[in-house]
Amino acid sequence: MTVGAQNKLILLCAGGTGGHLFPAESLAHALIARGAAIDLATDTRTAQFKFPAREVHLIPSATVRGKDPISLARTAAMLARGTLKAWSVIGRIKPAVVVGFGGYPTVPPLLAASLRGVPTVLHEQNSVMGRANRLLASRVTRIATGFPAVKNVGAALQAKMTFTGNPVRPAVIAVAGTPYPPLDLAGPFNLLVFGGSQGAQVMGDIVPAAIELMSADIRARLRIVQQARAENIETVRAAYARLGVAADCAPFFNDLPARMAAAHLIVSRSGASTVAELSAIGRPGVLVPLPHALDQDQFHNAGALAAAGGAIRIVQKDFTPERLGSEIVALMGDPDALAAMAAAAKSMGTLDAADRLADLVLKVAGS
Repeated sequence: MTVGAQNKLILLCAGGTGGHLFPAESLAHALIARGAAIDLATDTRTAQFKFPAREVHLIPSATVRGKDPISLARTAAMLARGTLKAWSVIGRIKPAVVVGFGGYPTVPPLLAASLRGVPTVLHEQNSVMGRANRLLASRVTRIATGFPAVKNVGAALQAKMTFTGNPVRPAVIAVAGTPYPPLDLAGPFNLLVFGGSQGAQVMGDIVPAAIELMSADIRARLRIVQQARAENIETVRAAYARLGVAADCAPFFNDLPARMAAAHLIVSRSGASTVAELSAIGRPGVLVPLPHALDQDQFHNAGALAAAGGAIRIVQKDFTPERLGSEIVALMGDPDALAAMAAAAKSMGTLDAADRLADLVLKVAGS
């Protein structure tokens, strides 16, 4: 049962990457549909993002990148400056609740809200809590989680947690009912490869090399859609052309959810939004976590889907052409295994996550 917004103003806090902004956008639409007004607190990196907000507030922020005293002092000064600005903004607009989606752009507005006594909700999208969220967790009113279990949190924080799932884009929900495509052992095999701005380089290096190791009859079945960095795209295209493999390569696909729904297998990174979309649509994946993340969030996200049977996790040091090629060839020859993986991934999906999160936010706003 949904909760009414009663014309409340809700301040959403997200910035840095689409991984934080897309769930916030999904929540915004769910809240607007109930009559809420939405403001967004973000940083300058996302100023061009078209967000359904009444007003956008640019709040200074900084990520902890170095442990030397000078770097720490600069970060602390920037976060303090952001908190002062957020204090002023919150005092002026008087939101009923402030909702943060992780990352350091969330810290100043949520900290200012807690100091002002404004109710707060923190959304932890990963299966392990990130550093910025750990800084805030003890101060916020409630914590919503993208995974049923979050690692490395104590009993006090567990008591604040409600599993909502990770909100996914409307374009994902639109294709989530698409059945897994039938697979003929002699017919075409649709392989989708993407990795985001940080992950496409390794995909461009490894995937074409893995395809080259396959026999000609296997290559003839492949229909590849691959995201590649602009500076590498001609090299990737040339590799597939030389191998005689049908491939559509581009730096970005506006219709990625539809291409996910058409895929028999997906090779990608394992950010929280990617895992949520794989699960919502129900497609098997070979997941390669970003290796240098301090919190190892992608490693744990991929592990959760792998434990459910919906994916194969390969850490980057083991992500070789030989290993990837053998995994793809084995799955191409086993339609039942692929169908089982697709069903297992689907079982992890939470299509109503935005509405569940909206219910929690409005409950906190009215408490």
